[in-house]
Amino acid sequence: MPTGPRRAIWFEAPCRAVVRSSPLPTPEPEEALVRTSCSAISTGTELAAWRGDLDPGMARDETLPGLRQGSFRFPFAYGYASVGRVLTAPAGEEVRAHDRVFAFVPHQSHFTAPPEALTLVPEAIPSERAALFPYLETAVNLTLDGRPRVGDRVAVVGQGVLGLTLTALLARFPLEGLAAVEPRKTRRDLAERWGADAVYRPEDAREAARSRFSGGFDLVFEVSGNRAALDLAIGMTAREGRVIAGSWLAGGPTSVDLSGWFHRGRISIVSSQVSRLPPLGPGWTVARRRRAAWSLLRSIPLEGLVSHRIPLAEAPAAYPMLARGEGLAVLLVPAAG
Repeated sequence: MPTGPRRAIWFEAPCRAVVRSSPLPTPEPEEALVRTSCSAISTGTELAAWRGDLDPGMARDETLPGLRQGSFRFPFAYGYASVGRVLTAPAGEEVRAHDRVFAFVPHQSHFTAPPEALTLVPEAIPSERAALFPYLETAVNLTLDGRPRVGDRVAVVGQGVLGLTLTALLARFPLEGLAAVEPRKTRRDLAERWGADAVYRPEDAREAARSRFSGGFDLVFEVSGNRAALDLAIGMTAREGRVIAGSWLAGGPTSVDLSGWFHRGRISIVSSQVSRLPPLGPGWTVARRRRAAWSLLRSIPLEGLVSHRIPLAEAPAAYPMLARGEGLAVLLVPAAG
């Protein structure tokens, strides 16, 4: 059994994260005790929560048991991408001591959870890759909402961790073309390595859509987190094309130009959010989507997107860094104990 306190990240006020210490949790008879190996900071929802941009009265998540209780009213713990080793587990369960597991729980050095809330990490998947599973699950949900067709021309606006993950996934589809739009050259270079046929700066993307792609893209995914990007996505889309809005633009209203090409081009805008499946029929469930994502994760080496590995005790410094747009995927690594 471990010794020493449990350490956890708490958001105490807008733009203020702290590390709190408490006694190690004692699992209930039906719970497992897990020591965290690494956890990934979400550069979307989690940063918005850290900034205080989310409605304080809104539940932290509608579907994840580890986050369903409580709201975004400060102070609160957050995070939803942890990989660890089981220390103790109830007898007779599929999860056993020493197993490597993934859980949707806030950042902390140790946690308890019922076995059904833990996912066994396949042996072939490294822990750092497994910690980035939520990005791939979100990318899968985006493609389910977008429904790319054989021969479609597709663009992804924004090449952060989610955008690059989505680009890697879409590169497996039989598309006529796949473009990535991103202001940072380092990320444009990554997008090419991860499967994009063409990469553009935002200021060049609209003209490129009209010239190289014969009038625009059939399908455009907006995952940049930039308030101006939805207008750009509409302008890049071909007549009767589709825009999948994947960014959660929290913190206030977003101005969108719904005149001109939006109307004349009969552009469709679809919201995609990983908490809910699109209407795919009764055979599709969240569990099925997650099985698909774990299967894909075997061959998509997302750990290549990790730019920083930061001790959990130094986590408060990671959020301002990410808010400045520095780095890509950031993993928090608790000290041994």
